[in-house]
Amino acid sequence: MTSTIPGLGEPRGPRFVSPDLVPDDRRPAGAPPVVPGGFPARSDTPPAGPDAAPGGPADPPGGPSRWPRLLLAGLALVAVSAGAGGVAGHLAAGDDPPEVALGAPSVGTVPGTGADLVAAADRVLAGVVSVQVSTAGRGASGSGFLIDGRGHVVTNDHVVARGGTIHVVGQDGRRLTARLVGRDPGTDIAVLRVDPGNGLRPLPLAPSGQTRVGEPVLAVGSPLGLSGTVTAGIVSALDRPVRLGGGARQPAVQTDASINPGNSGGPLVNGRGEVVGVNTAIATLEGSGNIGIGFAVPIDRAAQVARGLIARG
Repeated sequence: MTSTIPGLGEPRGPRFVSPDLVPDDRRPAGAPPVVPGGFPARSDTPPAGPDAAPGGPADPPGGPSRWPRLLLAGLALVAVSAGAGGVAGHLAAGDDPPEVALGAPSVGTVPGTGADLVAAADRVLAGVVSVQVSTAGRGASGSGFLIDGRGHVVTNDHVVARGGTIHVVGQDGRRLTARLVGRDPGTDIAVLRVDPGNGLRPLPLAPSGQTRVGEPVLAVGSPLGLSGTVTAGIVSALDRPVRLGGGARQPAVQTDASINPGNSGGPLVNGRGEVVGVNTAIATLEGSGNIGIGFAVPIDRAAQVARGLIARG
């Protein structure tokens, strides 16, 4: 279920469909109906409660797994691009950070991981852009990042799917006209191109198969139009089956790094500043905002699709 965010328009794009949730005909009496874009009924789906054995019978109404099922029934996943518009709100500076004791890890360092998130953010910000699309009185916004030295920018398909004039804005505030190279709705990946020699720095990609559950990551982009925003979290799960772009289920990287409208197409990077995924969608409950469950297209898949689009474009 999606909701309208003031000043941003309605989130658009792919929805989340879990293969493990209870179908409508097994939900307890009195449970609210599954909303469009939520979890469709599947006759072959086993019950989803914590006490349910795989393939076993459904819990009785009011049983121990009723509330988890009711909670999940309201869960939907929406793309995290946003309609163009201003951001209202008050931004206040925080207090000075506390002193760091001698011998303690430096601020931003995650002990035992070799990950310095401050250094990682500094490395990647120069390669991340805000993507702005305008057409026929409407607009959309998202994020993107440079993937090579020829000016190719990776973003989400749902950010640019409506067509129109596309611009990207770098960390230094420069506004560049971008050309659409190609789109792949099935994976929700699109590639743009800007003129080379623009000061944008390509981001390194994480080596295949080396992303681990629990490792620290940063989501970088322009949530709510706030360009150059960095949020921290971990990789919550790998190979999470989700449906992106209305196509078949595909494995995604799940993260609890805060992702919001406008983050779509931005990079999810590890503590070494390497891209591990392309931020695409978030799970929501009854129209709420970020609840700590976001999804990214794995970089192996995104890069493969991007190379194909570049070759054909």
